[in-house]
This record gives sequence, C-alpha cells and structure tokens, in this order.
Amino acid sequence: MTGFAAVSRPTEMGTLLIEIRSVNSRFLDLGLRIPDELRSLEAVVRETIAARVARGKVDCRVALQRQGDVQQVAIDTEALAALARLASEVQRATGAAPLSTGEILAWEGVLSSPGVDPEHLRHETALALDEALAALQASRGREGAALAAGLLQRCQAVDAIVAEVRARAPELLAALERKLAERLEKALAPALGSGGTLTREEVTDRIRQEVTLYGLRADVEEELNRLTAHVSEVRRILQMGGTIGRRLDFLMQELNREANTLGSKATAIEMTQAAVELKLLIEQMREQIQNLE
Repeated sequence: MTGFAAVSRPTEMGTLLIEIRSVNSRFLDLGLRIPDELRSLEAVVRETIAARVARGKVDCRVALQRQGDVQQVAIDTEALAALARLASEVQRATGAAPLSTGEILAWEGVLSSPGVDPEHLRHETALALDEALAALQASRGREGAALAAGLLQRCQAVDAIVAEVRARAPELLAALERKLAERLEKALAPALGSGGTLTREEVTDRIRQEVTLYGLRADVEEELNRLTAHVSEVRRILQMGGTIGRRLDFLMQELNREANTLGSKATAIEMTQAAVELKLLIEQMREQIQNLE
C-alpha cells in the first residue's frame, strides 16, 4: 500500500528528520538513505521498519540538521599547536614560506565539530521512527480500508453470479439431459428394428445410464459451494484485519480454480458467460490484493 510520513524531532545536536514513503510491492523492498555520521543507526532503523511493515517498496531518509542549518565547528588548539611546531621546523630547515590561514584551517584535525552522543541519538531516533511509522501505518490503513470496501463489493458480485447459476443449473441440466436422451434414442433406434439385438428395456436402461453419467459430470453444485465458502473466507479475513495479503492471495488461486472448473463443465452459453465474469472479478480482486499487507 502507498503511504507517506515525515517527522522532525529537536535534539541537543540539531533537528532529527525522518521521512518514510511506501508504494505497492508484493514483498518488502527497503531502501535507506542515511548520512555517514548516523551510519551506526542503520541496522536499528532497518530492523524497526521490517518489524512494522511486511510488504511494500519503502524508502526511508534519515538526516540530522544542525542548528542554524550550519554545522558548528571549533579550532582544536592541540592540533593547531602541533601544526605550528611542525611548520616552524620546516621553515628553519628549508626557508619555506609560512602557512596561510586557509592552509592551516584545511589541515586535517585543526577544525572539529561537536560530537554525536550515540546513546542519546539512538534514543531520539527510536522515538522519531516510532512516530513516523505510526503515521505511515495510519496512511496505509486508510488506503487499506478503501481497498477492503472494493473487495467486499466484488465478493457481493461473485455471490450474485453463483446464486444465478445455482438457480438456473437444474433447468439447464434437465434440458441437456432431454436433448441427450433424444440423441441416444435416435442413435440406438436401428438396434430395435428388424434383426436388432437389443430390447426396448435394454435400450432404455442404456440411455438412462448414459444420461445419469453425463449429468454427474456436468453437475456444478460442488464448485458453487466451494465458491461460496471461499468468498465467505475472504470476508472473514478482511474483517479480521492484520497481515492478510498472502492469505487472500491463496484464496484468489482457489477461487480461480473453481471458476475454471465451472467453465470446463459449462453445458450452456449462460454458464460459460458466468464463468468468464467470475474470472474477471477474481482477477480484479487479485490485482487489488497485491496492494494489501
């Protein structure tokens, strides 16, 4: 699911900034941007996000903004004195020109910035990250509620198709059995004529067996029951909430399997159309479920 959250938290070292964005993804794909001075927090940030977010492409940016937007620096007097001694020795030995102010300030160690207290920063980062993740989950939750509403609408559409097929199935099957009986009667008619080897009772019994066998193969009551059961389970999982994406993925596979079987057993154009409509609804649901956690 998509979501966005940004949190700023004042600390003794400056303002801590955390920004989290998430877009749809089937699995968790976490990207982290963090400056070198905060690199020690990377493992904690990754573990915290992974514990709270199960799916999605998540980008997290962590930054520490110093007071006044300018990093405070100071001169390290010990490093400066050591540099002065070395410069004097070089001048006496070689007669080189004195170092300029820019050259002195550019020397490594002469300028120092305020240190970062690791424990304090870790504590403040944990608080800011918790706040950002709560806001992100709230944003994703609002989108999830909208997706759930759309899934429930499609569940109702599936139920309506199943109810229509269930109501028409006996009539369609009876018509098919009559047509099959007529064709078998016509095909076996020569066997009842002069020189035939079958009696009327044998022909009638054979026709009854074939019609019954075909009726059993064409019966879709079991598929309709399974479709109804799977749709009820989708509703139950949506109501349960939590991490439900993978469970619904599995149910979509089962629903699609039953719709395929229904189409393969279709004995009339109405049933074929119903199977196509079911597959379309299930595919729409499957695409939406990819966005759920």
